[in-house]
Amino acid sequence: MNYTFASATILLILITDPVGNIPIFANALRSVPPERRAWVILREVLIAFVLLLTFMFVGDSFLRLMNLSELSLQIGGGVILFLIALRMIFPQPGVSDGPEMLGEPLIVPLAVPSIAGPSALATVLLLVSQAPERRLEWIGALVITMAVSAVVLVLAERIQRIAGERFVVALERLMGLVLVAVSIEMMLRGIKTFVLQLASA
Repeated sequence: MNYTFASATILLILITDPVGNIPIFANALRSVPPERRAWVILREVLIAFVLLLTFMFVGDSFLRLMNLSELSLQIGGGVILFLIALRMIFPQPGVSDGPEMLGEPLIVPLAVPSIAGPSALATVLLLVSQAPERRLEWIGALVITMAVSAVVLVLAERIQRIAGERFVVALERLMGLVLVAVSIEMMLRGIKTFVLQLASA
């Protein structure tokens, strides 16, 4: 798939799923003083950004080291996105919130895997492997994604209070539906490329 700057940004926002992370962050920050919660959220978003940015720069080397092709990454990434999307549409009760955190969380579970999870890491690797010459565009898309995540998570309590729990859940389902379509398209294109390679071999 040939991604544009806009489509890559939207894809990253869908995958990092800031709306779906609202209950996870709320649960993890429950024991954190209210005046420190915004700082903790910004710190975790920054850690996730650094991790994803690192993967953008070492992505090619990682693929060569693991002897992975762009095709396998595309199909595998599509499968991961599909599973993530299904979980967004049909969440398991009590699983998304996880155990209540004691003290101030660091890196786990907020930066990783809530924001910089396997699907996000696979996506940045896929973007760079398909168009390494457009790395600056992908970095820009990642910056916008992290900014959106930071704003949504810092304002999470206000969003829940103003929009209501039902609206947040409905928006989460809608994002999951879009991500299902993206993941299926990714898998279909990968399978089509694989079949063409077999036919020409």
